[in-house]
Amino acid sequence: MVELRGVTKRFAARTAVDAVSLEVPRGQFFSLLGPSGCGKTTTLRLIAGFEQPDQGEVRIHGVCVNDLPPYRRKVSTVFQSYALFPHLTVAGNIEFGLRRAGTPETEMRRRLERVLELVQLPGYAGRRPDLLSGGEKQRVALARSLVLEPDVLLLDEPLAALDQKLRREVRLELKRLQRAVGITFLFVTHDQEEALTLSDRIAVMYQGRLEQVGTPEEIYRRPQTEFVAGFIGNSNLIPCRVTAAPAGWLELSTGGGQKLLAPCPASTPPAGTSVTLLVRPEAVQLADGRPREEMQMLSGNVLQSSFLGSHHQVTVEVEPGLRITVQAPAGPAPVAGQGVELCWPTAEGLVLHS
Repeated sequence: MVELRGVTKRFAARTAVDAVSLEVPRGQFFSLLGPSGCGKTTTLRLIAGFEQPDQGEVRIHGVCVNDLPPYRRKVSTVFQSYALFPHLTVAGNIEFGLRRAGTPETEMRRRLERVLELVQLPGYAGRRPDLLSGGEKQRVALARSLVLEPDVLLLDEPLAALDQKLRREVRLELKRLQRAVGITFLFVTHDQEEALTLSDRIAVMYQGRLEQVGTPEEIYRRPQTEFVAGFIGNSNLIPCRVTAAPAGWLELSTGGGQKLLAPCPASTPPAGTSVTLLVRPEAVQLADGRPREEMQMLSGNVLQSSFLGSHHQVTVEVEPGLRITVQAPAGPAPVAGQGVELCWPTAEGLVLHS
């Protein structure tokens, strides 16, 4: 549905989007995820037609649209600020684009009623934006875009202005909506939880480049770079050096000389190579000190323990400068200064190297 071919966009001396090539399949909920300033919103604006690339092609339905204005691209954009007209009713806001396109009155009414049902706002047609809650305003903004029946709906951090509870509720509505209408949603966010919850596929961006594209599970469980590993979810990133590579495994040594074992990546790094071992906090357990088969063991002292409702988040220093985060079950928790043993299944470690 949408394809970028080597797209680059510069603003003065800064390269906002750097040679990005990307395919967004038809009918998917696809997210661009990354920190502020990574180029994701600029990428969205290039697809929408609000910016033109300095190099490369933006293609929709296989056709290069570099020179087409936004209103001729069969895409519609939902902005972070809602951008509703305060002097118009809900119906006036939703019908605005249809009136500019000269849509017949009967067709406009039919579409208005259908889209209000779709966003679960029947009976709201006569209300003005100042009488709506944040969640209701966001639904009107979605309805205004969907009523145009675009091939692609572009969403630029549309939940950022909502409080946390409302964001979770509107998230569910977005996913329901996408399944109901069946069109391609291209969603920009810096919130990893949003991306993991909503997306069929995710493209992670950093400093204008694509770091990795994959399903939420692939991005979380098999990050390809240290940036993705650190940005997605909570992570324990342990600097190590390869000491040996027996069949299918890597023997590793931490900076403090502690020995670990991890599954070997597809490309075996030679002995002496500096690598990073990723272990997710939910894989790490507080152990009883007895060696366990097929488990990696480290000992250390508790620095901090925080109660988070369903679990305790415990930070343990295992050697100077190396801290491991553990998700321990709710209940009695270790206290600061206490010595503890940590363990995790050997197969849960993921070795990252450049």
